Amino acid sequence: MRIVLEPRSRTVDPELLMESLFKLSELEVRFPLNLNVLDKTRTPGVMSLRQALLAWLEHQIEVLVRRSTTRIGKIDDRLELLDGFLKAFLNLDRVIEIIRTEDEPKAVMIAEFELTDRQAEAILNMRLRSLRRLEEMEIGKERDALAKEREELAKLVESPARQRTRLKRDLGELAKAYAGDERRTHLVESGPSRELDWSQMIEKEPITVILSQRGWIRAMRGHLAAGEFDSLKFREGDELWGAPIHAQTTDKILIAASNGRVFTLAGDKLPGGRGFGEPVRLTIDLEAEAEVVAMLVVRPDTRLLAASSDGRGFVTSGEAVLAETRKGKQLMNLRTGARMAVLNTVPGNADSVAVIGENRKMLVFKLDELPELGRGSGVQLQRYRDGGLSDVIAFALAEGISWPLGGESGRVRSETDLTPWRAIRSAAGRIAPNGFPRSNRFEPVPAAAQVNPDQGK
Repeated sequence: MRIVLEPRSRTVDPELLMESLFKLSELEVRFPLNLNVLDKTRTPGVMSLRQALLAWLEHQIEVLVRRSTTRIGKIDDRLELLDGFLKAFLNLDRVIEIIRTEDEPKAVMIAEFELTDRQAEAILNMRLRSLRRLEEMEIGKERDALAKEREELAKLVESPARQRTRLKRDLGELAKAYAGDERRTHLVESGPSRELDWSQMIEKEPITVILSQRGWIRAMRGHLAAGEFDSLKFREGDELWGAPIHAQTTDKILIAASNGRVFTLAGDKLPGGRGFGEPVRLTIDLEAEAEVVAMLVVRPDTRLLAASSDGRGFVTSGEAVLAETRKGKQLMNLRTGARMAVLNTVPGNADSVAVIGENRKMLVFKLDELPELGRGSGVQLQRYRDGGLSDVIAFALAEGISWPLGGESGRVRSETDLTPWRAIRSAAGRIAPNGFPRSNRFEPVPAAAQVNPDQGK
């Protein structure tokens, strides 16, 4: 049978395809060789492959000797009966007379012809039609053949050299018997493990990932413009959750929940844009009381900033948050009453952190004051007397902080001189700049936004 595999995308590397099939199917099976054994004295130990093979050969010779010894015993039993039959044929008339006239013919035959009990019993059980000359000749031939076989077996049992020669011959016959049956599997030493990039098996296409307030997720083909978001349709009573994100089918979509867990969705596995999508809880084990706090594209080299509502946070990596199962990973260890409030991307040029509390006090400090953890509760970002953390971002201090102005003017305001808000980590901070969004969050600036001519004032 010939199997032809045709990948969906022409960009798929044939070697990568075969490597993935070896890993995911039974085309290739890897197994460990465990040589923790009990030897012939039933003593546990570890053998090398050579020692194990030598022990196996020794066992095969032992099996050969035992088999030969057993065969010799059966030949002796048969020769005993054949010798009795030959004595009976040599004295056939007398044997018949004894059987016809004596009340105890067995005892008489044993005494007269020096027979054993088994020989006498076998003669008495012999059928009349066997009492012919041809049968006597067959018995003689069988006895000679058995005697010759016994002689060879006795030499084999007594000679280790003959035993090794016999074993070589037997193994050679096995090799010849199966030489014509070509082996369909090959035993080879496993090569070094190779990390597979599964994204190469997926056709790369742009998508826009949309999540609703009630947790329905879908991926529409192409990158929708901001003006097209208003035309999106949702179930009655449902609406858009946050801004849709632009991604590729090869990307991993990270969802962070308020209970501190993070989940990973494959871009190519998301439901299509037709209809309203599917509940995200069908794909991930998101607890009923947990809320989605962030959705973003994540890669292994991505750096992320995580923060909880009680003002604690840390920096983590994309590799640390990527989860292989629907149960996700626990990223933040939350204190009693706290919840995970923020998880966003750290830009490549970021060197500072801006955090704002529910009391509208803002604090700016250096990014390197935060530890980088794979999991934990983090350190205190800002000190609060009342309330907790509202939002936090990582940014480049030289570029300042910008936010869109209200209305549909498309203008933004930028604050480049952040000296009044700069302090050490865990300070209380100062009231946010004039005009800061009423949402008390660092709202993203649209790419096409115009710069306010009064920025920085």
